[in-house]
Amino acid sequence: VAVAVIVIGYGAFPWIALTLAFSFGFYGLVKKQIGPAVDAVSGLTLESLWLLPVAAIQLGFVANLTGITLGTAGTLHTVLLLSAGAVTAVPLLLFASGARRVPLTVIGLLQFIAPIIQFAIGVWVLHEPMTVERWIGFALVWAALAILSVDSVIASRRHRRVPVDVAELA
Repeated sequence: VAVAVIVIGYGAFPWIALTLAFSFGFYGLVKKQIGPAVDAVSGLTLESLWLLPVAAIQLGFVANLTGITLGTAGTLHTVLLLSAGAVTAVPLLLFASGARRVPLTVIGLLQFIAPIIQFAIGVWVLHEPMTVERWIGFALVWAALAILSVDSVIASRRHRRVPVDVAELA
């Protein structure tokens, strides 16, 4: 409902935002399903190998279009480019390791941290205009998150309370 309200207010369908949301949600689901069978390092290795052809094509495209800057734009630039892999890999390893240990619901709730930070920066630092439709959509998303959180707490408490049969104790 929140997306529908924002789309109506915006006047166009947010293809990029929804594609990113669904793709990362799907990624989290796959990591959760495969997680017990594959450790974090093996999983990241398989992901990297699967994406290697895509990366090679993209690197070739960029090389032909604008040129490669590795080693040509100064030492600091080269060091930053070479460290980009580790800066990317470490959070992915931590995510893969953590995704196996927590329920998918928790992973879903954690995915709202980055948008909250982006929202705060957009509104309070960059002074992005907030239309009425955006505020309504924002409120609907938070209402849904509150309902989900309350339901999760109730469900976890329900599972902790195991009824004891008095006849078995005798």
